[in-house]
Amino acid sequence: MQWINKWRGTASTKLAGLLIALFFAWFIVAFLIYPNVNLLKTTFIIDGSLSLEAVNKLVSSSRAVQSLINSFLLAVSLVMTVNIVGIFLVLVMNYFDIKGIRVLSLGYYTTLIYSGVVLVAGYKFLYGEQGFLTNLLAGIFPGFDTGWFTGYGAVLFVMTFAITSNHVIFLSNAIKKVDYQTIEAAKSMGASDFYIIRRVVLPVLKPTIFAVTILIFLIGLSATSAPLIVGGQDFQTINPMILTFAKSVTSRDIAAILSIVLGIATMVLLMFMQRMENNGNFISVSKVKSTIKKQKIENKWANALVHIAAYLLFVIYALPVVLIIIFSFTDTFSIENATLALDHFTLDNYLLLFTDFSAFRPYFISIAYSAASAFIVVMITLLVSRILQRHKNIYTQLLEYSMMIPWLLPSTLIALGLILTYDKPNSLLGNQVLTGSVWMLLVAYIIVQLPFTLRMLKAAFFTLDHSLEEAAKNLGASSMYTFRRILLPVILPSTLAVMVLNFNNMLADYDLTVFLFQPLLEPLGIVIKSSTDPQASTDAKALMLVYSVVLMVISSVALYFVYGRKSK
Repeated sequence: MQWINKWRGTASTKLAGLLIALFFAWFIVAFLIYPNVNLLKTTFIIDGSLSLEAVNKLVSSSRAVQSLINSFLLAVSLVMTVNIVGIFLVLVMNYFDIKGIRVLSLGYYTTLIYSGVVLVAGYKFLYGEQGFLTNLLAGIFPGFDTGWFTGYGAVLFVMTFAITSNHVIFLSNAIKKVDYQTIEAAKSMGASDFYIIRRVVLPVLKPTIFAVTILIFLIGLSATSAPLIVGGQDFQTINPMILTFAKSVTSRDIAAILSIVLGIATMVLLMFMQRMENNGNFISVSKVKSTIKKQKIENKWANALVHIAAYLLFVIYALPVVLIIIFSFTDTFSIENATLALDHFTLDNYLLLFTDFSAFRPYFISIAYSAASAFIVVMITLLVSRILQRHKNIYTQLLEYSMMIPWLLPSTLIALGLILTYDKPNSLLGNQVLTGSVWMLLVAYIIVQLPFTLRMLKAAFFTLDHSLEEAAKNLGASSMYTFRRILLPVILPSTLAVMVLNFNNMLADYDLTVFLFQPLLEPLGIVIKSSTDPQASTDAKALMLVYSVVLMVISSVALYFVYGRKSK
């Protein structure tokens, strides 16, 4: 009887393994490989033969060519401006002894809770044609050009201060690893403060700076929100052009070739980064490191200039956030005219959001999509991570590499691949049409979250103590019981943290959402972008401010949940 039960258990385990293998094979082919291959086929194969018609149409389109030039111009420019500002911020927060740094850091950290289309909308509210600062300047200087904040300069300004969060996160951790003894030795030999930074501190940060630089370049290439909102007609980049061309069936091939160019650039840069990291030789000159201490700038003029620059950057970072919070408590008159008066403060905007379902509806839709995708992705990657932990063979390697495919491709290419592949009945989905349905955006959210989530959960799995599993096995516990009652509780904090981060990141997404959302179900990112249009109503602008404040609160809670609780 015992061997029969054992045989049944083995048979059920094999059946479950087979079903899991079939599911992942279907999922990888249907959503990670086939749509992208089909995009290439649709673009370059016409009537069964190779065709470069799409390339010719791209070359002959001045708008498309200009968008390519603008994207690379923006990417190169951002590499310089973001690195300058970002490295300066990290030095101010972690290296120099700056007065009031705790308050300054609050301003520098705002991009962690305030980013994407929400941030761009906030900058337009401040600097745009009808913005608060623009109205203030127009009142002081008659004849002031109210349309000054548009084009290349406006996009570069917004994105420079939007993506320094990468420096704040990654470079701040790296600078804490600098050996203080080396700095002390350099000072004892008469080296100046800035010589030490250039020859001692920055070389240690070189690997992180290089990685962040590649990331900045990729963000610049795939910029969407900033060019759309403040770029104007004179400065549009690849993704806004892809969006424009994708709306018409006759020009979708141009959109496809643009997304392919963006994908090729992304893959080349990632391979270049990997090669440079493999060939790099970054070592510490000290075997016994001491904790870095903040340095006071000895030169009084240099000290004054650094303080002035630090406080000026604080104003640039904090002013949009402060004004959005203040104006969210004002009536439509104040918002329309960008003026403040005590008798115009009100709670009506917040009451409208939480009492009128039509106002809360975009939030509800975004919460549903973000929560569902975050949960599904965690379930998938938990299973994948468990498989990778228990088995090491060519099939598990292929599984892992396949799950990383979305990291190699821009979200635009993924979106177009899904649109062009599933706009008609397809046998991979039981002859169902996915394009235009409510499920399309959920599938895309799941796809783009896979690589990051897998990397995080895989790392959590490989830190588990194997003796726990061995002990459970010796006591007769099944694999499922061991996972559910012993392993999962150990990695649950990391799992929940990743789930919260994914939820937070997708809540106000615009760049991917704009291609795939169902028109009758507008998520939050789409509504916020619509509120920045010149024809948007004052009520829509008021709700945008409230949406932004609530998003900042949610993001702050999410960051506390992930980092604050962990530090305690």
